[in-house]
Amino acid sequence: MKQRPVQDVSTLPEFGFSTVSPMWWGTLGFVAIETTGFALGIGTYFYLAFLGQEWPLSASPPRLGPGTWLLLVLLLSLWPNYLINRWAEQQNMRKVRWGLILMSIFGLLPLLIRIFEFQALEIRWDTNAYGSIVWVLLGLHTVHLLTDVADTWVLAVLMFTRHASPKRFSDVSDNAFYWYFVVVSWVLIYGVIYWAPRL
Repeated sequence: MKQRPVQDVSTLPEFGFSTVSPMWWGTLGFVAIETTGFALGIGTYFYLAFLGQEWPLSASPPRLGPGTWLLLVLLLSLWPNYLINRWAEQQNMRKVRWGLILMSIFGLLPLLIRIFEFQALEIRWDTNAYGSIVWVLLGLHTVHLLTDVADTWVLAVLMFTRHASPKRFSDVSDNAFYWYFVVVSWVLIYGVIYWAPRL
């Protein structure tokens, strides 16, 4: 009878942070896929701009107000997002709970501003190719905002219930990692939508 060596892994931790966590790698894979989607959208935007005799087509550039306010709110949210990630790694339940409440508010504000932002585009989605692509770019980013805000709200609720086990701290850290992607992607899309037509 052959014997197979077996390693005792019962002493290993049940969860980890960053690259130790399988969820972190899953989030990174999701970010890679979504980055490809944004790259295709931005590429389409510049392809259409190259083909067009004028750009934007039959419209003035979008008003800067709502998009710039959104950019400022997202940049301000980086600080509490950084703090909540640190608190999660320290497994500080009290601070993580308050941080999740704060990040839930920071997630709601951009969604409210986004309502006015669609109006500031100065064009409907079905007017022409320019209108379609700017609405697609804004819509893609809105989906990412909704995804992360929903995840943050779910985590906030969980942290105030009996389901607030230590392994949830890893989920909070992964959520903070994804928020960085949401902010960075908006910086790029903001430049494309609002400043490319002005150059």
